[in-house]
Amino acid sequence: MSSVIIGQDAVIESLVICLLAGGHALVEGVPGLGKTLLVKSLAQATDLTFQRVQFTPDLMPSDIIGTEILEENQTTRQRLFRFQPGPVFTQVLLADEINRAPPKTQSALLEAMQERAVTFAGVTHALPAPFFVLATQNPIEQAGTYPLPEAQLDRFLLRIDVGYPSEDEEMMMVSRTTHAGLLDAPQVMDVDSLLRLQKLVRDIEIGEHLLRYATRLVRATRPQESRVAAVTKHVGWGAGPRAGQALVLAAKARALMHKRLAVTRDDIGAMLLPVLAHRVLRNFEAEADGVSIADILLALRAEIRADKD
Repeated sequence: MSSVIIGQDAVIESLVICLLAGGHALVEGVPGLGKTLLVKSLAQATDLTFQRVQFTPDLMPSDIIGTEILEENQTTRQRLFRFQPGPVFTQVLLADEINRAPPKTQSALLEAMQERAVTFAGVTHALPAPFFVLATQNPIEQAGTYPLPEAQLDRFLLRIDVGYPSEDEEMMMVSRTTHAGLLDAPQVMDVDSLLRLQKLVRDIEIGEHLLRYATRLVRATRPQESRVAAVTKHVGWGAGPRAGQALVLAAKARALMHKRLAVTRDDIGAMLLPVLAHRVLRNFEAEADGVSIADILLALRAEIRADKD
């Protein structure tokens, strides 16, 4: 992927971690940072099928999951309804600007993400495996959008922020993209290998003290029971139990990426921000003081320690 995407090494690593963990990713960044190219190169490197849906205010659930069409048998002249799969029937789906679609359409996609299947007219259709959704949001322009509710944001394993490249990276990007022809990411993995790695992630070991550490981090985001000053002052709502599951699973995937068969404290610390950034809600005081979610989580990580530190 790095042969196509210039810079953004941390974003690429987070994206691959999310794929290995079997989750879905929510990517935030201004237009023009290569989010579409990012997910397309991921599909190319892993030989996965790829579809892209541009979300708009008039997009209907059937535009994503599919619909039934009436067909006539040319021999018997019998008319039958046949299910026509939508773009969600792929292995890698880019849901571009998901917050521009109405809630009904958002819910249809999020249900497919959770159930890994689509039910239409009482018949359940399984989605391909693996199934990975990367949804994008523009953090600046909010006019004409339908922000995802917190309960739906919780369905995404990671939230990945894509920032501006450095000056040298941007110059290299301009030079490479203004020449004729863009390179494709080389295929380095097949679907069967990826499915085996996703199963292997679940077998990565994590010590009981690190499991308790991850649980304490998540519980400390709840202002009703937290002893962290930054949380009690600036957090309106903390993360639920699903955040603990996501944190441990993402830490296991990171350990595997770094060629380890056991989770370390650094794995949990590195995944804290992308796992909890969209699950912890700031209160009005935090917004007034200009305190970001990253500031709160960094203060939280500094105060909560593992038992064997």
